[in-house]
Amino acid sequence: MIDMKRFMSGGMGIQPIWIFVIVITIFFSVMSDYFLSVGNLTNILVQTSTIGLIALGMTYVMINGNIDLSVGATLGLAASLSVGLQDYGLTVAVLVAIATGVALGALNGLLVWKTGVNAFIVTLGAMIGVRGLIFVYTEEQSFYASNFAFSDFGASSIGPIPVLAIIFLLCTLAMHLVLRRTGHGRNTFAVGGNPEAALDAGIRIGRNMMINFMIVGFFAALAGVLLATQMGAATPNLGRDYELWTITAVVLGGTKLTGGYGSITGTLGGVLAIGVLRNGMNMMQVPAFYVLVILGVILVTVLIIDQQISVKSSKGVQV
Repeated sequence: MIDMKRFMSGGMGIQPIWIFVIVITIFFSVMSDYFLSVGNLTNILVQTSTIGLIALGMTYVMINGNIDLSVGATLGLAASLSVGLQDYGLTVAVLVAIATGVALGALNGLLVWKTGVNAFIVTLGAMIGVRGLIFVYTEEQSFYASNFAFSDFGASSIGPIPVLAIIFLLCTLAMHLVLRRTGHGRNTFAVGGNPEAALDAGIRIGRNMMINFMIVGFFAALAGVLLATQMGAATPNLGRDYELWTITAVVLGGTKLTGGYGSITGTLGGVLAIGVLRNGMNMMQVPAFYVLVILGVILVTVLIIDQQISVKSSKGVQV
């Protein structure tokens, strides 16, 4: 039987990542008088919004027990389309960019569903192929926004809070509620935790996975459009390595690579941990590569601890 209590327990208790976020926030606030300023805190939200949006969709995919390596390329293609098609109207350009992300997600999900090939391989191929499409479409050139309303949007605010930060927080709330309060969310946990039991329970596994790939495709495209509004431009290499940052944030947030366990609140903590660490160390004028070293050590440590807990749990040891 499907232990739904176990599947739904992710994110409902104390999450270690939030303890880490609090600790480093206190540390950097002591080291810098400007760290806790409203301007810097909103800056962290804006800086993390791109990876954060993709991480929302990636959480669903990883709870399913899958992964999507093509999100960075999808972001880059959506950004290029949203800027390059502005001669046809800003609305058309944005809608085409978003629809392309959803379509690529649907294609990934369909291939994983119908062929049974591991999602890692399918999306790795998609990552390479889509990145190639970007270079073909852009002819290896950067695009610059011709509509000032587009580039102004990326710098707009409502009161002291940037619009991009508001969009990220609203999407986070929405995806948290969907995961916790809807049948699709419950099925996502079930499919990732025990596919055979989920199938016996009448859950359409392939359909659920495909929808989640479409969700991450949507958020990758949305992130690309919003990033282009910040820059007022799009480059062929935009989004490179974003899949690695995204997966890191989701894993730090407690989502298991094996599926069946995770939460949006945990992912938010993982995203903020990366954002706070990068911002704080930058204010301390620490070279950026040290952030990579620290995050790498933290990520490996988290995976080792998670593996040890899983082994103990499988042996019936109370942890």
